[in-house]
Order: sequence, then structure tokens, then C-alpha cells
Amino acid sequence: MTTATLTRPASATTPGYGFRSVARMEWLKLRSVRSTAWVLLVFAAGMVGLSILVMTHQHWATMSPADRASFDPTNNSYAGLAIGQLALGVLGALVITTEFSSGMIRATLAAVPSRPLLLAAKAAVLGALALVVGEIFAFAAFAVGEAVLRSPAPHATLGQPGVLRAVLMAGAYPALIALIALGLGAVIRHTAGAISAVVGILFVLPLILVPLGESIQNSIGRFMPMLIAENSLTAVKPVAQHALSPGVGLGVLCLYAAAALAAGTWALARRDA
Repeated sequence: MTTATLTRPASATTPGYGFRSVARMEWLKLRSVRSTAWVLLVFAAGMVGLSILVMTHQHWATMSPADRASFDPTNNSYAGLAIGQLALGVLGALVITTEFSSGMIRATLAAVPSRPLLLAAKAAVLGALALVVGEIFAFAAFAVGEAVLRSPAPHATLGQPGVLRAVLMAGAYPALIALIALGLGAVIRHTAGAISAVVGILFVLPLILVPLGESIQNSIGRFMPMLIAENSLTAVKPVAQHALSPGVGLGVLCLYAAAALAAGTWALARRDA
């Protein structure tokens, strides 16, 4: 009498996780960490609070003719974007660097051995959250800024040319910065180092170009994220000839985010946790 041996495929005995399952895990981790709420609170306070502060101090009666001609109520409503982009950049770095610092990355990789899948799920969850929050407070900052702006200063409406585009860009820009920070965090694997890299890209690099001359600033500086955002958030002032158009600027930022995530995926695949 012979005994038949039943063999099961590996997929039946080894539990596997698809993208949706991994994304749900990442969403659970992201919303359960206390720092997420604090970072989003800083983002909201920076966007809305500075909009109120700046717009209440716009004195139309004392402005010079040149200042009146270049007055852009849409752009001025986003004075808080400097803080907002940094806040979401910090969140993007924390999404992955805290797992390395705490050692939880080992448990994560044991559950999800596919590192590209893991980073893709993190990017999807982080990007969705950052985009939704960014757009909510971009519209809020615009609405509050226009509400506190005193007449006879001209007010902006979403129906005016370029205004809706600027508001949408104000929400998308910090979300892309968060994805760039996520990619840098996957490469650097250290919270302070990743945040320092984000600060360097956003604030230090444009300053380094200042003493190098106007021609270099115009040719290289236009590709800096901060300058792209500055040119994309204006609805009144004409974009300088050397600056990228808002559409091209958005495309460049998307390429930066894709390159950072690709580098992070490569780094995760080549190094041991």
C-alpha cells in the first residue's frame, strides 16, 4: 500500500499581502502615531495662522503705486507655506525613519518581505493623506485670508484667472515635498539626517546660489522647489521669463518625488534592515 503525499503550492501555505493589505497596515500605523497629529496641527496653524497675520497687515492706502500694481492677494494668503512644506516634509521622513530607529522595521519586513511593495504602500498612504490635508488647508488659508483682507484692497475669487490653479498648487506642493522626504528617509534611515536633507534642499540650496551670480540663479534656481512654488502660487504678477511655468514646475516636482522614491526603493532593496 502506497501513501500519497499531498503537496500544496507555496502561496497556499505562506500568507501573502497585496498592495491593499499593506496600505491598510501603513494607514493604521500612520494614524496611530501621536506625531502625525502634531505635525498636521503645525501644518494647519502655519497655513491658516500666517495667512491671517499677513493679510490683516495689508494696508492698501499706504502702498506705493508699484506695490499696488504687484499686489497679489492669492500669493499673500500662502505666507505660511514655508512652515507647511517643512511640516509635511518632517512627516514624510518620520513615516520610515522612526521604524529604523525603533527597530520595528524588522517586524514590518517580516510581514512584507517585498520592499518595493512596502515603500509603494507608504508612499500611497502618505501621499493621499498629505494631498487631502494640503488641499483642505490651502482652500482654508485662501478663504480666511480673503475674509480678513480689508477694503479697499482688491480681493481674489476662485473664478479669476490663475487663482484656482494657485490654490490647488498650494495643496499639492507640500504633499510632493512629503513624498520627497519619504524617499530621502528610506535612503538615509536616520530622522535627523533626513530632516536636515529636506531643510537643505528647500532652504539652503537657494541661498548657496545667491553669491554665484544672477545668471546661475536664473538657470539653476528655477528648478529649486521653493522657487517653483513661489512662481506657481501667483495669480497677478507675471511669471519671470527665466522661471518655469506652473505646469512645467509641477511636472518637475513630480519627477523629484519619483526620483526620491526610486532611490529609496533601491536603497531598501540593497541594504539589510
